Amino acid sequence: MDYGNVISNSFEYTKEALVGKWMQWVILAVLALVQTFTLSLIPLLSGYVVRVLAGNTPAPEIDGWGKLFVDGWKLNIIGLVYMIPAILVFLVLGGLSALAGMATTDPTAAGAAILGAMAGAFLALLVGLVMAFIALFAVLRFAHTDSVGEAFNFSAILAQIGALGWGTWIIAVVILFVVALVYGFVVGILGAIPLLGWLIALFLNAAFAIFYGRYLALVYAEAPAST
Repeated sequence: MDYGNVISNSFEYTKEALVGKWMQWVILAVLALVQTFTLSLIPLLSGYVVRVLAGNTPAPEIDGWGKLFVDGWKLNIIGLVYMIPAILVFLVLGGLSALAGMATTDPTAAGAAILGAMAGAFLALLVGLVMAFIALFAVLRFAHTDSVGEAFNFSAILAQIGALGWGTWIIAVVILFVVALVYGFVVGILGAIPLLGWLIALFLNAAFAIFYGRYLALVYAEAPAST
């Protein structure tokens, strides 16, 4: 896969979606602000990103507010469900060890409990990372099929990732993560500008949402469809 071309295509897609369409950009910035302040309880921006993840070209219009809200919540639910295994591992291993440490006055036992809690947390992190790679692909499958059930069609998801290549998928996600880190660094600097910084960051966040949605959609397009 030509990752450089994917990044370039995603950038051009984002530019075409926003530059010259200032009202659309303003609306997306407002949606980003609302989603941030409501802690994703009003996930309208996420609902819009679902349309981008679905591979719509050119960038979709902002309409159908009810569906945007519902799709945003579907995205929230899918992400939460996929994180349940990591949460359970942390609670069972890390949590029990932490409780054991608090219940003893023996320094040796307390030390062992702390190590157990740390091991549980580390294992939960590993499980969370694995599930995150699968969940991200599941979200793409949901966006393309408009079916929450397909986000949990594990056999089809794993087969599709396998057809794309686990290495290809992992590298694609890692590259996007690195791009996000660089973006976050730049936005952090711009956000520090007095008075206007937060506004600049808000508009850039809306643009980046489109960028990463398009990036993932292009990667998904390389994966043979599976039923």
